[in-house]
Amino acid sequence: MKATSIFGGVQAINIIISIVRSKFIAVLLGPAGIGISGLLTATTGIITGLTNFGLGTSAVRDISSAHQTGNTTRFAIIVKVFQRWVWITGLLGLVITLLCAPLLSYLSFGNWDYTLAFMALSVTLLFNQLNSGQLVVLQGSRKLSFLAKANVMGSIIGLCTTIPLYYLWGNKGIVPALLISSMVALIISTFFSRKIVIEKIKVSKVRVYAEGKFMIKMGIMISLSGFITLGFSYLVRLYLSHCGGIDSVGYYNAGFAIINTYVGIIFAAMSTDYFPRLSSVVDNKTEVNTTINQQAEIAFLILGPVIIGFIVFIKWIVTLLYSKEFIVIDHMMIWAAYGMLFKAASWAIAFLFLAKGASTVFFWNELIANVYMLALNIAGYYLGGLTGLGISFMVSYLLYFLQVFLLTRYYYGFKFEAQFYKIALIQFVLTSCCMLLVFLQVTTVMGYILGCGILCGSAVYSYYEMNKRINIKELVQKVLKR
Repeated sequence: MKATSIFGGVQAINIIISIVRSKFIAVLLGPAGIGISGLLTATTGIITGLTNFGLGTSAVRDISSAHQTGNTTRFAIIVKVFQRWVWITGLLGLVITLLCAPLLSYLSFGNWDYTLAFMALSVTLLFNQLNSGQLVVLQGSRKLSFLAKANVMGSIIGLCTTIPLYYLWGNKGIVPALLISSMVALIISTFFSRKIVIEKIKVSKVRVYAEGKFMIKMGIMISLSGFITLGFSYLVRLYLSHCGGIDSVGYYNAGFAIINTYVGIIFAAMSTDYFPRLSSVVDNKTEVNTTINQQAEIAFLILGPVIIGFIVFIKWIVTLLYSKEFIVIDHMMIWAAYGMLFKAASWAIAFLFLAKGASTVFFWNELIANVYMLALNIAGYYLGGLTGLGISFMVSYLLYFLQVFLLTRYYYGFKFEAQFYKIALIQFVLTSCCMLLVFLQVTTVMGYILGCGILCGSAVYSYYEMNKRINIKELVQKVLKR
């Protein structure tokens, strides 16, 4: 809960920033501009997934372990080795993007018009990898406050420097905006990472290879799975671009940007605090089960009211964040929000593969999941358009949840406790009732009254359950006294 509160605050600030940015982009660029930006970032994201060797995830474990030993020399060696590999992988991504720019333009847009754009964006792969490296050092050394500040400052400064470009140049400002955003993020993360006291030490090339071997070995499997995820996501966008036009890509990006940003508080906490915490108890089966159950319970207690609020006020949210032109994505987002409950439960379990170092099992798990997710997305759009994409998202994560649950039960004996099933069932029932109000087209006033009643019920229940675990009243009193 401490990590969730810290990064929940960061996410809240990012939400406000994202509201402003999304509103400006929607008005200044429209669906086509969002589609162009989405294809550019998705394409470079694939190259990043191919060339970063998963260091952003695999190195956290090594840096955290070295930091916890208290051996400053050992910590300095691991950080130095990691930073060398960050430079190598970042430059590799830059070179590949630069050389393949014409091909990337043709594959993404069906023409050569965006060759120069991809050539210019090649440098962002280096900047983003270096930025990721700085953030990993902050995360591994448990400097969560610095990590939070770096995220917030990067978002605020990035917003202030990029919006004027969209206003002045329209779609032509997309590439400069992406360049400036990556540069600003790197400068901010470098500033905070230098606050960490790291012993100055020289590391030979031989040691860079020897120390980084396990880091790279595990990272390659993570990178491959990440590359597959990005690649399949890219194929979905290409399918939408060819079958529905660039506007469909824009609607798709806009809808899932809202879901992933505003429901992403719990996932931000997972990626920064939960993984290292789970790794520290990974050899104790009882502690592993307890840690995963606690994380899943908190996830459902937080997400339940958030998702119900989204469903009740979906039209207002879409209009506020974008414009009335984007109302067509409301049903897609409702189904996707419902699927987030399955995603939360499955994520809590899936981190166990990484904590155990079972990179091969993790890779095949992600590959199989991405195959049926791609098939379901294509079928969903073909049969139901944008709404079908939301339904396919929900079904995909239901299947993914069953998959990781059965795998972890078979390999590691994991099981959910009765308390989790109780919380999950109540939140699912409340969310389902709220969805019925929307799909049965209950009259506007009555629909909002009933929806707000369900929202209050979910919020009260979540407060009651969390208060039993962490005594919220006592914590609030302590904060007020301070």
